Formats: sequence, C-alpha cells, structure tokens
Amino acid sequence: MAKCQKITMGHVKQIDCDGAGKETCSKYKIQGFPTLKIFKDGVESADYKGQRSSDGIVKYMRGKAGPSSKELKTAAEFEKFTGSSEYVILGLFSAEDSALAKDFQKLADAMNEDYRFAHSYSKEVHAKSKYENNVVIYQPKQLHNKFDPKERVYEGSASLTEMKTWVNDNIHGFAGLRTSGNANQFKKPLVVAYYAVDYVKNPKGTNYWRNRVMKVAKKLKDAGNTVYFAVSSKDDFSHELSEYGLTAGDTPVVAARDAKDQKFVMKDTFSMDTLEKFVNSLLAGELKPYLKSEPVPESNDAPVKVVVAETFDEIVNDKTKDVLIEFYAPWCGHCKSLAPKYDELAEKLADEKDIVIAKMDATANDVPAQYSVRGFPTLYFAPKNKKDTPVTYDGGREVKEFIKYLAKEATDPLSGYDRDGKKKKKEEL
Repeated sequence: MAKCQKITMGHVKQIDCDGAGKETCSKYKIQGFPTLKIFKDGVESADYKGQRSSDGIVKYMRGKAGPSSKELKTAAEFEKFTGSSEYVILGLFSAEDSALAKDFQKLADAMNEDYRFAHSYSKEVHAKSKYENNVVIYQPKQLHNKFDPKERVYEGSASLTEMKTWVNDNIHGFAGLRTSGNANQFKKPLVVAYYAVDYVKNPKGTNYWRNRVMKVAKKLKDAGNTVYFAVSSKDDFSHELSEYGLTAGDTPVVAARDAKDQKFVMKDTFSMDTLEKFVNSLLAGELKPYLKSEPVPESNDAPVKVVVAETFDEIVNDKTKDVLIEFYAPWCGHCKSLAPKYDELAEKLADEKDIVIAKMDATANDVPAQYSVRGFPTLYFAPKNKKDTPVTYDGGREVKEFIKYLAKEATDPLSGYDRDGKKKKKEEL
C-alpha cells in the first residue's frame, strides 16, 4: 500500500495513494512513498524534511507549532525544564533588550527544531541557576559523567554566528548519545560506537563502554584534533550497522564518516587502544573507505544498465553520456509497475549513443550523497556535463513522457527524436 502522511499542526493523517486518496495524492504530485507533507490551517506549508522517527517528528513539529524559546518565571519551572531527559539551552538575562538576549532569541528561532530553548529574566531563576547574563547548556542527568561538565557556559560575544558554532561544537560533549531523533545534530568527521546502549534498563553497562569512548575522545581532542564521537544503540541503528556490514555483539563495534561523508569501519576488536589507532588513521587519511555494493554483474548487455556501487562512477559519472537512473527497492510495488515501461524506454533509446538508461537497487548499494533517495522509485537525470548536480526527475511515468523529457533535456540532440519528443521520419535520420 502506497502511503502519504499529511501532518497538520496537532494532527497526523495517513492517505492511501492506491485507494481512496489517489486523487489527493495526484493533486499534490506524490511520486515516492512514503511522502510526508506539512499543512498549516488546511493549506500545504512544506515538505517534511526532518528525522523519520517518532522522536524526530515530535521535535520537528514542536518547533514549528510553539514559541522557539519558553520563558521561565519561577525556580520550579527552571528545575522542571533543566531536569528533562533532553539537552536544553537556557538564556538568563537581566534585561530583555540586551544584545545577548536579542541574539539568543535569534539562536532559538534558528535551532529550535533540534534543541529545546528557554529564557528567563527572573531574579528567582537567576538565583537558583547561579547565572545571570549567560547562555548555558544543561546536560541531561542520565548523561552526567566525569569527563564533561554538567553545564557549559557560553563565553563569547553577543553574536548569533558564534553562538550557533558554540552550540554545535559543545552540546553533546566528548561522546554524545546519538539517537534516531538527534542523529542529524552530530558534526563530521564522526566516530560512532554501537553497542547495547540503554539508559533505562542498563545505565551502568551503557556508561562502562561510553566512558572508554570518552576517554579516547578527550585525549584526541585535547591534542587539537577536530573529530566528534558518539555512542548509539545497536538495536535502534541496526539498519546503519547493515550499511557498514557490521554485527554488534557483547563489545562495541565502531564506524565513522569523514567530512566528505565517506564511510569507514574499524576491523579490530574494540579497546581504547584500537579505537585511538583507528581514529588517528582516519584523521591521517590512511584508511580505505567502506563501500556497500552488490557484486559487479558478469554481463550488462540488457537495454537497462544495472548499476552497483562499485560501478557507479564508471556508468553514471561517465562524462561522455547523459544518464537517467532509477533507484528502486526489490519489494517496492510501484517499482515493479514501472519496470516494464522502463525496459520499453531503454529499448526505444537503445540506438542513442549519448544516453544511458540505468537502475540501481538502493537497498543493497551505497548511494552517493548528491542523490537523495527518500522513497521508491526515485529517478535522477545526470547530464554529461553536470554530474555533481543531478536533477530529480519529477515527470510522468509513461514511456512517451520519459522520451519527451529526455528529448528536451539531453545535452546533445537525440538521433531518433526531435526536441519535442516526436519520432523523426526515416528520411530525417
């Protein structure tokens, strides 16, 4: 069943694009599934681009619906807000019109989809917090440790840019708890240890391994290295472990992504020594990136060319050819419906030497970062001279519609079709 989620302020509605909601999905040009859209006061507001988890959706929509920063007026409100299970950022000011207070409000407006913000002008709150005219990050109690301060105080100037940098660099400490709801908050290069992370049922065991990660992180950061660390639940991130070809057992397994989003896997058994060695090799550029890929096909003579991760550069990034590529999932019903039409398209264009019709199983191969695949099928057109900026194909899914698009957008004119997609007469060939 193909589904589109309609998120209104305070409500989540589900639409079956194969059934009763088919007309609605057509109206809003729903192509991939699942698709999530935000509506405000009954009017389409934006596509949902946040994390696809319950925590992520709640945080994202909370930021859209309420004030970006909550005013705290009493000590009790302060204790309740800072005693939550989330990181919170609190601005404590003596005057509402101070430069720091004004930039703090801008900071909350810019980052409230990711973090919880509050502010206070109350002397009662200042006395309880022991801060005034400061911006403070409060760490959740469950994450308190001997390496990170429980509270981090901003010491820079009243500058939005500087405060944003400070928050991003410091909020998660030496090794933050990375969840499905906050995964986008962690900067790269990022090193993640995956194991049985559970602060509810097993906080002692969780901290046993996290403390070892933090010790290495502190040593490397104190030495001046720019690298970030996190711990993640092996169960919550089983899909990610699969992407790295890893299986977590009783001890953590470690993987990393560099600033270019390349993936790296630590092959040695976890210890503080092996973790430090792995990170030093990562920073020195000595590691070979990990690539998840199906085997290269022994033959690739069919009209639709099969692409795997190892042949992506060779086929899709070939600067002598335009490429239309479909990213699909084997279980996707819409992909199966498209398959015969896609095969027919490739057969009709088989004699076009400058265009390749290709497909790739996005569940079994790494997809380059510039190809954002959020549903199936997803199609991109990569012109021969614009391989770094492929274009999402949002046109119709009939053969004639594909041909009309390619005839118009092809870098060089097609030999068998004019620019309007009409087949040329034989004498014109």
